[in-house]
Amino acid sequence: MTQDPYAVMLFAAGFGTRMGDLTKDRPKPLIQVAGRALIDHALDLVDDLRPDCVVANLHYLPDQLELHLTPRDVLFSKEQPEILETGGGLRAALPLLGSSPVFTLNTDAIWSGPNPLTLLRDAWDPTRMDALLMCVPTAQTIGHGGPGDFTAGAEGRISRGPGLVYGGAQIVKTEGLNAFPERAFSLNLLWDQMHKQDRLYALSYPGRWCDVGRPEGIALAEGLIADV
Repeated sequence: MTQDPYAVMLFAAGFGTRMGDLTKDRPKPLIQVAGRALIDHALDLVDDLRPDCVVANLHYLPDQLELHLTPRDVLFSKEQPEILETGGGLRAALPLLGSSPVFTLNTDAIWSGPNPLTLLRDAWDPTRMDALLMCVPTAQTIGHGGPGDFTAGAEGRISRGPGLVYGGAQIVKTEGLNAFPERAFSLNLLWDQMHKQDRLYALSYPGRWCDVGRPEGIALAEGLIADV
């Protein structure tokens, strides 16, 4: 990646409704996996990147996350009164993140293998790419159903289809976010625009990945960590 310093966006605003009672009194990023908060596992990946700036978006039970993350020098993009989804949330955080491209990372997954963020950094080519997504072959996913989100094409280009699951890590240019009039919207809209221009790419992750979006994912993730 040619841009320095690096900026990282952590998505941490969601309600975590699929977690049921576990998120009645805490935000999903603070759920414990192997004795540590989910977001701390994400920050381990971020720390390897040595970014200049880390921003987390907050909405549900934000005070808990702010208290937890302040010692880690994380900046906060507070979404009020409504939650802004991934696209709107990233756009709202741009005054803190600075110029694109930026890394984004979901905080509800466990990775086993090379650091996905450093793999993305090393493969990033802004002359060809507007976004580079870290995707996981379906056979290497744990706790995730369905055929996948994307199909690999020529030279790493991707399109909608089966085979690869988006793992929640990417590098993305953010200029295109200004094209959407909605305040709250998904990054899928931005990716669709990039795909039309043949500038949406992915890496295939060489390790394993566990979705921790539901309660049963906690034990699966702890098993994955124990296998390392």
